[in-house]
Amino acid sequence: MMTLRCARYIVMVLCVFMVLTSCGSKKKTVTKQPDKENIDRRQRNYLERTKPKEKNTESEPTKTVVKEPEPEASYEDVVAIYIENYSEIVKDEMRQYGIPASIKMAQGILESGAGRGDLAKRSNNHFGIKCHTVWTGDRVYHDDDELQECFRKYNDPKYSFRDHSLFLTSRSRYNDLFQLKKDDYRRWARGLKKAGYATDPKYPDKLIGIIERYQLYKLDEEVLGKRKGSAPQEEEQPVNVYTVQKGDTLYSISRRFNLSVETLKQYNGLLSNEIQVGQQLYVTPN
Repeated sequence: MMTLRCARYIVMVLCVFMVLTSCGSKKKTVTKQPDKENIDRRQRNYLERTKPKEKNTESEPTKTVVKEPEPEASYEDVVAIYIENYSEIVKDEMRQYGIPASIKMAQGILESGAGRGDLAKRSNNHFGIKCHTVWTGDRVYHDDDELQECFRKYNDPKYSFRDHSLFLTSRSRYNDLFQLKKDDYRRWARGLKKAGYATDPKYPDKLIGIIERYQLYKLDEEVLGKRKGSAPQEEEQPVNVYTVQKGDTLYSISRRFNLSVETLKQYNGLLSNEIQVGQQLYVTPN
């Protein structure tokens, strides 16, 4: 009985083993395939990162197109070309900063020799603005009041015109100018001299002469929307001018008109106390 029972037990174990082995042999091995979508995405990202970036030309500032006069051109032609080159710039500066376009154009013509001056050619500096302590941009060195003084250098002439606007609007001594009418170029010219922009006593007359000779007041009219016409008539004003007589000194003249010597010198752009018989001196702000 024990032998038969053992035999049955062995047979049952063998059957179970065969069943388990048979089930295991039917199980398939699954190999995970790479995700094609993920591969394509990684490839696209890599290509996007490594491809050359296109140059963004839209953000680059537009270079000012400057027409050059012929070498044998007359001074009148040189000035005409200068006005043509920078008319739109001075009108835009007038709209933004309130400085008459006629004044800015006349100063540019006078200061830069209508674009032919050394500073204008070397550094696009049309107004002779010096470096001062705040300037961190490019610079050139040029003999002026002293040897090899530092002047600002610009990549484009339009930045010189903009810096001129900032120069006038950021300094308190020019504040009175902006109380004047925008088309009153005569008072603007005299106001610049009074504020110390130039030491030349004839500076206002030079600007006014340039404006009227080349009808630059029409630039102001275009900005202000006025009808183009002749030069505006100036209101008559009493101008107090004293003619130096024999024996006069700055001190005696200043006492006569209740002024200080320094004030009298400032009115007339004098750098010394020397005066000559027949010389005319302003005894009021001109």
